Amino acid sequence: MTHDADRIVGLYERHARAFDKDRSRALFEKGWLDRFRALVPPGGSILDLGCGMGEPIARDFIEAGYTLTGVDSSPSMIALCEKRFPAQTWFVADMRGLALARRFDGIVAWDSFFFLTHDHQRRMFPVFEAHAAPNAALMFTSGPAHGEAMGVYQGETLYHASLDPEEYRALLMQHGFAVEAHIAEDADCGGHTVWLAQYR
Repeated sequence: MTHDADRIVGLYERHARAFDKDRSRALFEKGWLDRFRALVPPGGSILDLGCGMGEPIARDFIEAGYTLTGVDSSPSMIALCEKRFPAQTWFVADMRGLALARRFDGIVAWDSFFFLTHDHQRRMFPVFEAHAAPNAALMFTSGPAHGEAMGVYQGETLYHASLDPEEYRALLMQHGFAVEAHIAEDADCGGHTVWLAQYR
């Protein structure tokens, strides 16, 4: 039986145009993006995992002078990125098996990592480490506590999962990342639970 998490790829591919229209460009994430950029050298390289159609987060990094590599499992989303930002690098790929054979000064998985099952989230930490340059920043969003939750987008089930905060801390430490900041359900960021860490 197909797990709800495995349907996410097809869901965003089917509704890529609708998502492009619906996604806010208001950049409510700006406070966290600024904290992330403070850990990335000017003009550095950023890996955006689950980049979607490249707006507003990838655009913000690009306009700030960073070199961006975006990864998304939806070909339609990546096609929009390539049209909007042809000077950057874009890949259609599943983040769970990513092996780009290069390291980045920053890695971000904003509103993408939490679509993975608990076990697949655990398996992402070696992927983060394999793509992290010395002192690389890592930022991702999760849920506030261990569990699963179901949302709806365009009439289809939208799966989310989260590990316990202490497990995230342990996994980060195990793979060489020190937590720089963490806020659960940040009221200044639309209720997002955010992790910011640095590779040591």
